[in-house]
Amino acid sequence: MGPEPPIPLSQKFSDADVYVESLLDFATTSELLQTLCGGIHVLDFFTRVPDLYSTVLPQDWRLWFRDQDVMDILDLLMREELDHFGPAAQSDDAEDTDNPNSKWRSGLAPPLSLVDYIQSVRAHSLSHSYKPPKRSPSLARHVAVGMKVKKVHEVSHLASYVNNLTSSIEAATLRKITHLVDFGSGQNYLGRALASEPYFHKIVAIENRPHVVDGARKLDVFAKLTEKPMVMRNKKAYRAELLEQGVKITGRKSRIKDFSSSTTLSTATSGVDSPPFTEESFQPRTRNSHESHDESNDQGARPGDIHTTEKQNNIRYIEHQISDGNLEPVVSQIIASDFADLENPVRSFEKKTSGTNDLPSNPSLLVLSLHSCGNLSHHGLRTITSNPAVAAVALVGCCYNLLTERLGPPTYKLPSLKPYSAANLSHLLRSAHPRLVEASSAFDPHGFPMSRRFETYTPRSNSYTPSSPPQPGIRLNITARMMAVQAPWNWTPEDSSLFFTRHFFRALLQRIFFEKGVIGSPSDMQDTNDDDRKDQEGDTVAPPIILGSLPKSAYADFKSYVRAALHKLSSDSTWGPAIRSAGLHEISDAEIVSFETRFGKRKKDLSVMWSLMAFSAGVVESLIVVDRWLWLKEQPEVGQAWVETVFDEGMSPRNFCVVGVRKTD
Repeated sequence: MGPEPPIPLSQKFSDADVYVESLLDFATTSELLQTLCGGIHVLDFFTRVPDLYSTVLPQDWRLWFRDQDVMDILDLLMREELDHFGPAAQSDDAEDTDNPNSKWRSGLAPPLSLVDYIQSVRAHSLSHSYKPPKRSPSLARHVAVGMKVKKVHEVSHLASYVNNLTSSIEAATLRKITHLVDFGSGQNYLGRALASEPYFHKIVAIENRPHVVDGARKLDVFAKLTEKPMVMRNKKAYRAELLEQGVKITGRKSRIKDFSSSTTLSTATSGVDSPPFTEESFQPRTRNSHESHDESNDQGARPGDIHTTEKQNNIRYIEHQISDGNLEPVVSQIIASDFADLENPVRSFEKKTSGTNDLPSNPSLLVLSLHSCGNLSHHGLRTITSNPAVAAVALVGCCYNLLTERLGPPTYKLPSLKPYSAANLSHLLRSAHPRLVEASSAFDPHGFPMSRRFETYTPRSNSYTPSSPPQPGIRLNITARMMAVQAPWNWTPEDSSLFFTRHFFRALLQRIFFEKGVIGSPSDMQDTNDDDRKDQEGDTVAPPIILGSLPKSAYADFKSYVRAALHKLSSDSTWGPAIRSAGLHEISDAEIVSFETRFGKRKKDLSVMWSLMAFSAGVVESLIVVDRWLWLKEQPEVGQAWVETVFDEGMSPRNFCVVGVRKTD
């Protein structure tokens, strides 16, 4: 039923078990990987002495990067064939023009150690490549209402995949899937597609935000899955109530029925290439209390109103706060709703004529989710062990930065920063940031890692010093997990230039804060004893300066960026007083420009470092996905488990779907 191998391996590996063992070893023994994935942060780039660039990267790498364009470096990391690089390219006579391996593009070949590192990261990163079906799935235009092109691609392909999965499960287990449960359904784009032609599945959409559910129900009307309810009310009493509230009434007095409910949309189908409805094409309008009230178009519910609809829907919305994998409250509502259907003569007739005789007391569920954030994926996977009614799970995760940590922080001390060498490079060069300490100390039972294999894995002892023995368990701090949501293979020159500039501006602003005394140096956190570190990880450590988003105009130049950032932070309750007392509101344009002049030449260094961090974080995403797959394999209730790509990685980079199928009785 599932693919072979069960996870999308790189070309270097053909056996999943061999890959997992190698992945765990590489992730826990590569000092450079651990440094680039969670050990450093771009904000420390201009505030640390010695600087991060020369501390982290070997000298021969830095010399080679100096002569390369950043986009060429990205090509080398992500796309370049590396087989032709080898010892011959590293001959003593590097300028030998007769040696084709000594050249790359317009310059020298990269150092062999860099090539080896790139090959290791590629080998241990799961493959995002996607083989589309022979016939590209499509969505009806009225079903795609509210979706942008990316969302149409995701929904159409995942809906087709889930539909085929249910058929395969039913054929293999002889157990019919009665309901698809969308975990954290949001606007219910996926559920709406699966409830519509040609799938016609019964959908249970779980969402805890009532206003989001209301918006989804309105989209169901556009998708022709239900009719707009017709409201009939006591006209005189209703008008009198509005007049008492001081609302000005307009519209024809004799109009009682809202004829806008008869509005229809075209039924023409459309694929990804057809222009779908945009988010802006359906935005419910909220009426201001000062506006006139047109009672002919009023949809507000009032006491005594009668709401009628003639069309039943395959979608049921359940407002439920998801905090674990327990679906018992949801299953009970499904059973109650199915009994209500049996008592409905129209629905009962539909069941008889369609040949479906499923007992409502015995639902069989497939739990699914499109880009479930953080721990929501863990909750969704755990439904297969917490609820006998769940026959399978199929979840696409995202937002790894929102995961919590289950095992707690590492126990090693923070060593001094020294020039690069394999013996002394710390895998936590970054200062003991309060948010890192808080997140890693959560000990959340729902957090990462899920699997027993990751929880108990002990790294090889020879990679640690006697004062820092190996610590069982795989840990990923929030910085590593934030980098794992990057997609460097999709970066264009325009995109790269934009966010390299944004990172440069933010790191340079941090330098201004440092020189003005708003913050201290990250190196202040180094060379501390255990007692000092304990104090620095407590309440005495200042919280991070979280700037958040700024208007697009702020990135026109560094002066605009600094002015916009200071204006926003000046009203911050935590940092506003410190910024004002430092006199930053009086900083001149000339002084701002002077910072950019002093550090402008190092913008490329920052861009190279960020590129290496994003590239290396592919291993972090692989650790998270493999951990979920291993957890499913460890459960006695699960018969099969696998991971597949379900989207084009160019359209949607978070394209791994983790699938688990319950054992048959």
